[in-house]
Amino acid sequence: MSDDFTTNSLMDPIGRLMGLRYKSHPWHGVNIGDEAPGIVTSFIEVVSTDTIKYEVDKATGYLKIDRPQKYSNVIPALYGFIPQTYCGSRIGEFSANKTGREGLEGDGDPLDICVLTEKEVPHGDILASAIPIGGFRMIDGNQADDKIIAVLKGDVLYGDMKDITDLPELVLKRLKHYFLTYKDMPGFDADCEITHTYDADEARQIIRLSAIDYESRFEGLRRALSNY
Repeated sequence: MSDDFTTNSLMDPIGRLMGLRYKSHPWHGVNIGDEAPGIVTSFIEVVSTDTIKYEVDKATGYLKIDRPQKYSNVIPALYGFIPQTYCGSRIGEFSANKTGREGLEGDGDPLDICVLTEKEVPHGDILASAIPIGGFRMIDGNQADDKIIAVLKGDVLYGDMKDITDLPELVLKRLKHYFLTYKDMPGFDADCEITHTYDADEARQIIRLSAIDYESRFEGLRRALSNY
């Protein structure tokens, strides 16, 4: 399969078929966005008032309880993933090249995204249009677990920001603190680190690679749905 990425390559009947006949699965049945990777659709699992971490059940598409947070740290953003992305071999290889570490793999999940907004959003299980401005290169054990940082499209406070350098340093530190501590649980040794903070160009590159990884990983699913 070619490593070329275009938005049109993701505009086949998958989302349309599933969206018209059923509630779309948020990972497979929602389109990444017509203007990706510059503007992407984000499925929001967790909001800043949640003291329980939710995540999508991959089999059903419903939100499930992942775990209660041990401490009072909450993410200062909307948090979820970009539909029709997958952190596979290309994401692992890219992270390995950037860090100089051998044997890194993608974590096998859709690409995570944080969406900054001044508004209080009361709950997750929603879609949001987001503009990527950078990200964290996070390593969890031997897995690449990138966190794309984005701003809510049209947001009054954050919406005009184009790059992670536009963010106040305190906002960046809060996001880093959350991701370095959110897996703290009794009897669980977290092995997470953030090796780099990268800019908007690199964030878009990672989104492209994760979309290609998705097409490679779920080619059979896409073909089956196209014939449905």
